[in-house]
Amino acid sequence: MSLARPVLYIMPASRHRYDLLRKRLDLFTRMLPGVEEGDARALHRTRVASRRLRELLPILQLDNDLTRKLGRRLRRVTARLGAVRELDVLILLLDELHESGRYHEGGLSRVAGTVAHERDEQRKKLGTKLPTAQVRRLADKLEEVAEDLEAAPHASRRRGEAAWRWAVDARIARRAERLVRAMREAGAVYLPERLHEVRISVKKLRYAVELAADIAGDRKNPDLRALRHAQDVLGRMHDLQVLIDRVRQIQAAAASDLRTERELEAIVGTLEDDCRRLHARYVRERTALGALCARLLARLPARPARRAAPHRAAS
Repeated sequence: MSLARPVLYIMPASRHRYDLLRKRLDLFTRMLPGVEEGDARALHRTRVASRRLRELLPILQLDNDLTRKLGRRLRRVTARLGAVRELDVLILLLDELHESGRYHEGGLSRVAGTVAHERDEQRKKLGTKLPTAQVRRLADKLEEVAEDLEAAPHASRRRGEAAWRWAVDARIARRAERLVRAMREAGAVYLPERLHEVRISVKKLRYAVELAADIAGDRKNPDLRALRHAQDVLGRMHDLQVLIDRVRQIQAAAASDLRTERELEAIVGTLEDDCRRLHARYVRERTALGALCARLLARLPARPARRAAPHRAAS
């Protein structure tokens, strides 16, 4: 990971909140037919779009109750799609491991069959827990919000611009602080729970930086690329650890079958070796990640002063 020079995330006056909301909303709704058909790619992209909407929502300067209500509904979408997405990822990972030829084929087939069955069950539940009509109603409400923002008087939009810009920068600073803290607590030892927190912190910081870069029209900025790279390394490690946990569960259920137990133990050993290699890579690159956080923290501007109430002349 290279130490790229600092990038200023400038919010041009030509970009509006309703533009950003509609862009994310379009990505959110475009893939819904694919979700209905069980397409794994559409489900993943819809889930990512729901996260991007959640990132934008707090800075739209809406009524607090409306922000909380929409945020809860979006979190529900993310969580329900996530239950299926995690199993989709495991299926893809198992296919990849099978192609590598490094893992016991019989053990992998047993694990893949168990995961595929669970994935199919989760897909059946998704239609009940997250009806498409419910998601479309949420999208309609967000479109109403975009229309209200666009209809606001021009002077009102300009007054909120400085506060909006500061809110984005402040969110980046908070997320950078959280990542620094998570990396410090994780240390250099392979502790899956603490590394999971680092992964989540990287992802949250990436979404905040992505929002700022989108506002600036700078989707090629090096900080964003560095965060994506770190998320890829940590995400791969997390996926392998999730698979290890699944194999352990299957292994416990097959304790009376010594042959199967040995096959699964061999798979776990190889997966753990892969996790250690990825962890060593993360440890080598975390200094650069910390430097990135320091740059982002250093550029937080002072909070804009509130406009004073107009002075009323004495009668």
